[in-house]
Amino acid sequence: MSEYNQPSDNQNFHQVKSLPNATAVLVLGILSVFSCAFYGVFGLVLGIVALVLHKKDKAIYNANSIGYEASFKNSQAGNICAIIGVSLSAFFLLFVLVYVVFIVGVFASVASSGVLDNVQY
Repeated sequence: MSEYNQPSDNQNFHQVKSLPNATAVLVLGILSVFSCAFYGVFGLVLGIVALVLHKKDKAIYNANSIGYEASFKNSQAGNICAIIGVSLSAFFLLFVLVYVVFIVGVFASVASSGVLDNVQY
C-alpha cells in the first residue's frame, strides 16, 4: 500500500513552473499601452523594458518548454502589449516633436517677417 502513496519520478518531472519575469512582462506591457499618452516617453521606456525581459524569458522557455507553458503565455501576451505600446508611444512622440517644430517654425516666421514691428504697446 505504501508504494501507491509515494509520487513517482514521472509526476515530479512535469511540475508547473513559472518564468521569473512573466508577470513583470505582462504588467509592463499593459502599462506601456496606457502610458503612451504621457508624451510617449513613459510608454516607450516601459515597453522596451518589457521586450528585454521577454527575451530573457523566451531563452529560459526554449531551454525547457514543458515546464513553463502556462507562464510563457502570460509573457507572450505582455510581449504583444509591449510591441503595441512601443509603437503607439513612438508615433505619439513623433507627433509631439513634429508639432513642436511646426509651432516654433510658425513663431519664427512671424517674428522674422516684421509683422510685430508696428505693434504699439
